[in-house]
This record gives sequence, structure tokens and C-alpha cells, in this order.
Amino acid sequence: MAAFQYTALDAGGKQKKGVLEADSVRQIRQMLRDQGLMPLSVDATVLKQKDRDGDSKGLSFGFGPKLSALDRVVFTRQLSTLIAASLPIEEALAAIAKQAEKQQIRVLVLGVRSKVLEGYPLADALGDYPGSFNDMYRSTVAAGEQSGFLDRVLENLATYLERQFESGRDVEMALVYPIVLFLLALGIVGALMVYVVPDMVGVLENMGRELPPMTQFLISLSEFLQKYWWLILGGGAALFFGTRLLLAQPTVRARWDQRKLSLPLFGRVARGAQSARYANTLSILTSSGVPLTDAMKIAEAVVSNTWLKRGLAEATQKVREGASLNQALEGVGYLPPMMLHMVASGEASGELDTMLERVATFQQTEVERLVATVVSLFQPLMLVFMGGLVMFIVMAILLPILNMNQLI
Repeated sequence: MAAFQYTALDAGGKQKKGVLEADSVRQIRQMLRDQGLMPLSVDATVLKQKDRDGDSKGLSFGFGPKLSALDRVVFTRQLSTLIAASLPIEEALAAIAKQAEKQQIRVLVLGVRSKVLEGYPLADALGDYPGSFNDMYRSTVAAGEQSGFLDRVLENLATYLERQFESGRDVEMALVYPIVLFLLALGIVGALMVYVVPDMVGVLENMGRELPPMTQFLISLSEFLQKYWWLILGGGAALFFGTRLLLAQPTVRARWDQRKLSLPLFGRVARGAQSARYANTLSILTSSGVPLTDAMKIAEAVVSNTWLKRGLAEATQKVREGASLNQALEGVGYLPPMMLHMVASGEASGELDTMLERVATFQQTEVERLVATVVSLFQPLMLVFMGGLVMFIVMAILLPILNMNQLI
């Protein structure tokens, strides 16, 4: 039984869309007619392609349904709860699809369920939607299926995703105010330079006296913005896309990523965030029964810094050759010393999973604290920046007037 998306017309001529399960498109059309609907289109939720051996495999072309971060958290928590209540996987997926408010979620969940009903493991069924379930997610689910503790593994995974979502949301909320303030400052100053300053400049120039250097600079700047604003916007866009194109080169991106790790304060945030993500992923995978070298290989995928990822790949190879995890990670560089010490303690005590979880929690807390500090510093700096610009404009306009009063 597979899931199909349909578009149909009711008796009143209104278009309706939904998802139904059946064995074929013909059966779906008959079901719609039995409901008094006129089917317009019926499409399978998962696109298929025959491989060389004649087996069908789900393919994702990037246009299918996709879960947001919050939807993925809710899906994982619901699935964990239902499986812990001893429901079969296909029944749990059907219940989740029935409760979903968004059609794209129902389409995705029913697509996964159809693969499960065909006999595929849950991890393989999730592989049809890589945009919603990454390698770490699928590998963790596969480990839970193999170990027989899928409910506990999903519970740990749901907790991890919730913590990740909450920390990301907190950072976004903290950055909203300073970003809005920065854009407002640029808008106000730009409006003053384009609309207010030219009128005031006309009055000052009619005085027939030599203008102070500050006022002359303001006049020149205003004229430049009026004549060449398009050049500034074009140059900014060219710089943006040129930088992106340059960073797409592997060698340049690696050098830039290495430089970011060495920056004061921002480098500390980057190192902490990458270390927390890597340690948390490694903790979930190893506690789920994934071999250490396989877990390290999967955990590399969640690290976005290419320089650090290269070092972690070398560390994985060292562990595969017989080195301890602590020794391998020590050769990476840029990893927090506290993380290395706790990994060494975990290996010595046989509690590596617990230590990795503690490292991830500590690093995530440290990153949140540093980000909060940077944001708290950014807000007054923006106020000073905006006040300084406005004060410069006001003084450049007032100085000629004051000088004229002194001559009188």
C-alpha cells in the first residue's frame, strides 16, 4: 500500500487536495468517486526509479515535502512516545499522519509508512527524504532498530533535537533587536543624506561664505550618494556574490574556516559550537550501539567548518588504526582542552558516552553565554554608532550657522 496525493473537485466545483493510501492510482480514483469527488490528478508521494537490478528505490529531487526544524522535533517525539507504547511502526506513523495539521507533513509521513509496509526498515524509509532526515538521524534510527531499543534511541534523539532547536531559536531571538536597530540606523542616516542634507546645503551655500571642512565633506558625501547610489548597491551585490563564489573554492574555504577559528571571541564561539555539535552527535550514536569509528565518520557530517572537518577525518583514521579517541582528537587542534580532558577521563573510566554528553552540554551552554555577551555588547555599540552619525550630520549643518553668528 502506497500514499498518493490527489487534487479533486467536489459537487460545488471547489478544488480539494489531500492524501490517501491505496494499492494503485486506479483505486485512489475510485475512492474519490465514491466520495462524490471528481479526480483531477493523483500522484505518488515518493518518486521511484528502477536501478540496474530492477529494484525500485525512492529518490529525492529536492521538490518533495520537507520538515522544518520544529516539525522534525515534534515528529521524533511523537514517534518515540507511540513506539514506547508498544505500537507497531506502521500504526505509529499512521497516527502521526492523522494528527498532522500540515498536508506536507501528512504526505511525508505516509510516504515513509508506505515504504515500511513494503518491508523496508524505518531508517531506509527515512532515506527517501534526506532534506528532512540527515545521515546522523538515519544512522541513529538504524542503530536503534538493530539494537532493539528504538524507543529509547528516538527519545534521546528527540531530546537532542529539542535542545538544538531551542538554542538556535534563542540566538535568533537575541539577534532580532540589534539587527533591526542596525537597519533602522542605516535607513535614517540614508534618508537624511538624500532628502534633508541637500536642502540644508542649498541654504548654506547661498550664504556666500567658506564652509568648514566637516560641512564640505558632508556635502561631497551627499552628492556622491545621490549620483552613485546605484554603484554602491551594485558594488555591494558584486562583493557579496563574489565572496560566495570565492568561498566555493575548497582551498579558499578551508583557509577562511581556519582563520575563523583563530579570531578572538568569534573564534571561541565557532570552536565551541562545532565541538558541541560533534560531541553531542558522537554521544547519541555511540550510546545507540554504533561502532566508534562509524560514529565518528557520521559525526563529521554535522560539522560545517571544512578545516575542522578535515582534522576530524584524520582523527577517525587514527582511531581506525588503533589510537585512542583522546589522542586522535588532540591532533585535530582548535578543540577545547576541557573536551579533550573529559574524553580522556571517559575512556579511562569506561563512561565515554556520559562524558561526551556532558561535554556537549557544557560547550552548548558556553556558546549560548558567549553569544549573549556579544549581543549585549552589540546593542550599545549600535546606539553609539547611530548617535555618532546623527551628531556628525547635525554639527556639519550647525557649524556654518554658528560661524556666521560670530561674525555678526
